[in-house]
Amino acid sequence: MKIVVLDGFTLNPGDLSWAALEQLGDLTVHDRTPADHILARAAGAAILLTNKTPLTAQTIRALPDLQYIGVLATGYNVVDVQAAADRDIPVTNVPTYGTHSVAQLTFALLLELCHHVQAHSDAVRRGQWSASRDFCFWNSPLIELADKTIGIIGFGRIGRQVAQIADALGMAVLAADRVKNPPPTLRRFAWAEIPDLLANADVVSLHCPLFPETQGLINRQTLDRMKPSAFLLNTSRGPLIVEQDLADALAAGRIAGAAVDVLSAEPPPPNNPLLAAKNCLVTPHIAWATREARQRLMHTAVENLRAFLAGNPVNVVNR
Repeated sequence: MKIVVLDGFTLNPGDLSWAALEQLGDLTVHDRTPADHILARAAGAAILLTNKTPLTAQTIRALPDLQYIGVLATGYNVVDVQAAADRDIPVTNVPTYGTHSVAQLTFALLLELCHHVQAHSDAVRRGQWSASRDFCFWNSPLIELADKTIGIIGFGRIGRQVAQIADALGMAVLAADRVKNPPPTLRRFAWAEIPDLLANADVVSLHCPLFPETQGLINRQTLDRMKPSAFLLNTSRGPLIVEQDLADALAAGRIAGAAVDVLSAEPPPPNNPLLAAKNCLVTPHIAWATREARQRLMHTAVENLRAFLAGNPVNVVNR
């Protein structure tokens, strides 16, 4: 059985092993696959694994040997799942591997906005502390999170983990989600609709999936609801934000700062407005990429395939 990984480099740049997958079939791993090479590389494969390489309806229909598609990520919008379903090809994803890593980066970004750690370290290295007349200095306001309110849009596994960390830091939590499952036990928690959440939160953190109804969720109108002192965080999906509207709000001081790990196009074109926006941190989609999280992703991807081969597929997104 032929197994092809179309874009394995980001999952495994060399610090993990493909050995468990090799045990399941004749494995070929491509670091990256340009669009004009997809059909040639996928030809004859019964099993296709992809992270961000798109599998369109046209591509799926052109692969008569294809029996299974595994997405090496949680989001599966790169695959035409209906076209796969029409051919009874299951599409699986990996839903839970990055919960702790994404929540951790969320607070790394927030704490950087609060303390400007890198900027102060750079100032010390430039000699500013050595030249100081006082025992300490700071070049920007420093913010304590205790008793502030975080608003979490999307209260799934990652949103709930963010809430737990926020609670440990003494923050109140507002959560917005169309499915209101029982919340974790927190000292100060309340459900809120998105307009009220935006108006009352000191920090707004996005953890919802990208659907047509969430695309552009953060735009000029919703940004205008936020406090001028508030921060916006996005470690979820870039197109949740209208990026020019956010850049304009930051430039005008309508919100105090933002930090994003995802953008609408990745890698971004040099003219993406957030790359030059005032008080905006941008990291290159690294929330998922700790070695621990990638190892869990690899393990679950292999177990998904094992389950399919045993006739009991799991994590299927197109039943």
